[in-house]
Amino acid sequence: MKQFDIFDIPPAKTVAIIGGGPAGLMAAEVIASAGHLVSVYDAMPSVGRKFLLAGVGGMNITHAEPAEDFRARYSANAQFINSLKQFDADALRQWVHGLGIDTFVGTSGRVFPTDMKAAPLLRAWLHRLRELGVKIYPRHLWLGWNAQGELLFSALENANPISKTIRADAVVLALGGASWQRLGSDGAWVPLLRERSVQVNELVPSNCGFDLAWSDMLRSQHAGAPLQGVGLSCVDAQGMPRRILSEAIISDYGIEGTGIYALSKYLRENLTLNGSAILNIDLLPDMSLEKIEQKLNKPREKNSLSNFLRKQLHLSPVKLALLRECTSKQTMENPALLALAIKKLSLTLTATRPIDEAISSAGGVASKELNTAFMLTKMPGVFCAGEMLDWDAPTGGYLLTGCFASGRATGVGVVQYLNAARGQ
Repeated sequence: MKQFDIFDIPPAKTVAIIGGGPAGLMAAEVIASAGHLVSVYDAMPSVGRKFLLAGVGGMNITHAEPAEDFRARYSANAQFINSLKQFDADALRQWVHGLGIDTFVGTSGRVFPTDMKAAPLLRAWLHRLRELGVKIYPRHLWLGWNAQGELLFSALENANPISKTIRADAVVLALGGASWQRLGSDGAWVPLLRERSVQVNELVPSNCGFDLAWSDMLRSQHAGAPLQGVGLSCVDAQGMPRRILSEAIISDYGIEGTGIYALSKYLRENLTLNGSAILNIDLLPDMSLEKIEQKLNKPREKNSLSNFLRKQLHLSPVKLALLRECTSKQTMENPALLALAIKKLSLTLTATRPIDEAISSAGGVASKELNTAFMLTKMPGVFCAGEMLDWDAPTGGYLLTGCFASGRATGVGVVQYLNAARGQ
């Protein structure tokens, strides 16, 4: 490594980070900590807007399950998984604690800040970035590059629209996917990279709801009703069973909710392959088929079928409605067939909901376009991080951890690149 005396210290390099979400801000922290001049540009009036909205119902920052199980939740290449090894859930918690924010592990293994809020964490983080010299420029919409390789922006300064060009020694693109477009993740960057011959796999909805054709009666009486304590299952693209004990919500258009989001990758893949997808619901996952059939064979006496099912099996109104919606009259009157339907009620899903409604998106910059430092091989000095990379993960802290980890790995890659460029 070349040695410098006090009069021969190389000047700091300039780095432009486009996108002020968790991935971009984490890359900024790493790069600025190495002594480089970092500027963050974001199209929105302030940074971290999607991060703040994700924390409205409780800031689920990561998950405390064993590391190997944790990484198995991701659909991603080895390079991305390696970034999770370098900055795992424990490391993320320690980083949060370093900002003066305490965390706790909930009963489900999810990790939250003690006050359950995102805003204090973001404020502390931005304070640290300011102390590191990071400059943040909101209302700067990135438009690509000009012929000289400079970054093009449409910006607002003093409420006046202006055009701006920026030259930097390295660039980090952390523009998100294509969900929650009102918060800045609109996928507008996709054609800008494709114009440069960078392969970007189609952005598709993930952690999303699905369409199916309910009857008018079910929709009018039960839209918005929670479907609690159920087993949800499907098969993946390879025909392997996927099952989760969770909950769902009947919606006007079909079905959504925590358990549906967990299976959304497999359901989406089946839709792509077959044009439809089958979702199976076990309405009584804690009761065996034999026990259900035994209860159904008891005398009904003067009870209506609905009252009988409610008394014998404690089925909620929405579960009873689903049974009537998805089974024939003959099945409802046959205890053996009805027991089978209760344990495996099949719904045919016809489409994912629009990507803008999804919690996240899958697809993005193809892994073959990136080196091990997350730099585009066709565009030296240009790096990608966060949800614009091609990976997928469920909710429950996995999405955020993936963005933090890839942002950190990209930041390290930028520092290595800049050091190499100046001979260190």
